[in-house]
Amino acid sequence: MKIALIDNGSLEPAAHVGLRAAAAAIGGRAGARVEAVSWRHSDRIPSYALEGGPAHTLVPWVRDQVADGEREFIFIPFFISPQGAIGSSLRKDLLSLQAEEGGFEFLFADGLASDAPIAAIVADRVREAAAAAGLERPPVIVVDHGSPLRASAEVRDQAAGATRLLLRAEVSRLAAASMESPDGPDFDFNRPLLADALLSPGYNSGDVVVAPLFLSPGRHAGPGGDLSRIAREAEARSPGLRCHFAGLVGTHPLVTEHLASSLVSALSMGALP
Repeated sequence: MKIALIDNGSLEPAAHVGLRAAAAAIGGRAGARVEAVSWRHSDRIPSYALEGGPAHTLVPWVRDQVADGEREFIFIPFFISPQGAIGSSLRKDLLSLQAEEGGFEFLFADGLASDAPIAAIVADRVREAAAAAGLERPPVIVVDHGSPLRASAEVRDQAAGATRLLLRAEVSRLAAASMESPDGPDFDFNRPLLADALLSPGYNSGDVVVAPLFLSPGRHAGPGGDLSRIAREAEARSPGLRCHFAGLVGTHPLVTEHLASSLVSALSMGALP
């Protein structure tokens, strides 16, 4: 049986380095070998930028394993919302490959949207950011990527609501937003966008903590990413605004604990269907 931690993939080496670290931590806690495999993109990272060899992407990696005689796979989704657009797409890829190749079975361990402590993690990250900047009761914006599927927005809204309850008087107010959205009224569930939220009363001046619902650094999150650019542009429009970023979700120890527990539960099921 092969076990893999699956993320969306990125051209940024730091994102795959983080995935490998998470896979090693989850495997160490669960007592199993867990490999880091991206859905797409990461195989385009130059091999010299990664210690330990080039990154693997899902379909070629599964093909190689099946060719070597592997017949059972457990996949651990490394997504905030495993039922979102990317999680749904990678499942379709696996089903297509299964129909094409035949002879292998797979299941998914529960991901972070299944009874996960996301709100506790976000609350911890907000507290850390506030303490580092010496802030008292700052306003907070919890921001996700944005998705064509309402399920992802529901995860964001639930996480923001639960975080608000955990922080209570530690923050002055807390809102949810998305980084971006497909065009059209059918996708209004993503709104407000972060750029618009940073224009709204209560969030357009003074110190504001932006808490990203992102697991790893890359093109969107982390230094120089899209979220940082949006914040800097908002500060240029509102000179009294100062944005402070909370840490990412994926490096929090509760993520390792939760996903390792999910893996152990999946392994306890025994033979795959």
